[in-house]
Amino acid sequence: MTHRERILTVLNRKPADRVPIDIAGFNREAYRLFVEKTGSHNPMEYFNVDTDWRGVGFTASKETIDHRAFHRNLPENASINEWGTAFVRGSNPAYDHFIAPLTYAATVKEIEDYPLHDITAPYRHEHLENSVKSIHDDGYAAFAGMACTIFEVSWQIRGYNELMMDFYDNPEMAECLLNRITDLRCFMARRYAEAGADILGLGDDVGMEDRLMMSPSVWYKWLGSRLAKVIRAAREVKPDIIIHYHSDGYIEPIILKLIEIGLNVLNPVQPECMNPAKLKNMYGDQLAFWGTMGIQGTMPFGTTDDVRKEVKERIETVGKGGGLVIAPTHVLAPEVPIENIAAFVDAAKAYGGWNS
Repeated sequence: MTHRERILTVLNRKPADRVPIDIAGFNREAYRLFVEKTGSHNPMEYFNVDTDWRGVGFTASKETIDHRAFHRNLPENASINEWGTAFVRGSNPAYDHFIAPLTYAATVKEIEDYPLHDITAPYRHEHLENSVKSIHDDGYAAFAGMACTIFEVSWQIRGYNELMMDFYDNPEMAECLLNRITDLRCFMARRYAEAGADILGLGDDVGMEDRLMMSPSVWYKWLGSRLAKVIRAAREVKPDIIIHYHSDGYIEPIILKLIEIGLNVLNPVQPECMNPAKLKNMYGDQLAFWGTMGIQGTMPFGTTDDVRKEVKERIETVGKGGGLVIAPTHVLAPEVPIENIAAFVDAAKAYGGWNS
């Protein structure tokens, strides 16, 4: 099987010739250390795994918008992304400080008038077909990433506390912002599907270590129902596109609803928050799983033997009969020794049938 055939077979919950492996990536400092220690700039190629480093995405905007005008007392060292959210860089991405431009908005009109970039402009997406073809020609599945799909982009524009309060106190403001973001995401989903992407990667972190950030009913009213529109937009064009959804943390109460609105693949399945084997037993006939190797315990602090033992357990339980792309549950931090990364890959190949 090619890498693409292997990934797609497993994500359709069928057994492949071997268990596919993904690295998940590195944060800034971890990537610097990886390059320093290996001399490689491509971890996927270096470890010979099944996922492609490129992915499929829209190009950056050429439009100039002065989002600084929406911020108050912005630090001089802040950078601003295309949504207008400001960031003060920390020592590690986990410590980057977000500054929302619409924290002080008080009316629906302020939400309506807030400038969003020209995502629908042809120059931003006319290359997508060629990107997909290039990835396919190299034997990989084309993964179209649209992380932070609705909720995270919205709270990074409005402010986390402010958006959560809007759900109750200013619902018209919440509806306006979420609908504007959803409309853009539906356009992007359609274009990815038209371009022939194999997998549409959606996601919003809505889980904490042991609970949801909100009740399941609130999640569906404000987020799940809009996520369903994005999925429908893609499936109207490409019915067999695989829907991959990411949320860190504990999200068990909304898994059935995610399946109902069209989910195929759940990521990252943090073992510190949810039991991967339990989820396989409960939903393995409806869902595939991508991840399951926690980065809070074994990967950074375990021995290489601990890593191998956990990989073996995941493949024997979650990987049984297909339905698992084994990977770390998030980008790797500098605390993860490169020896443990190598042990993860070696064990996944040994126990996942790569040597057969």
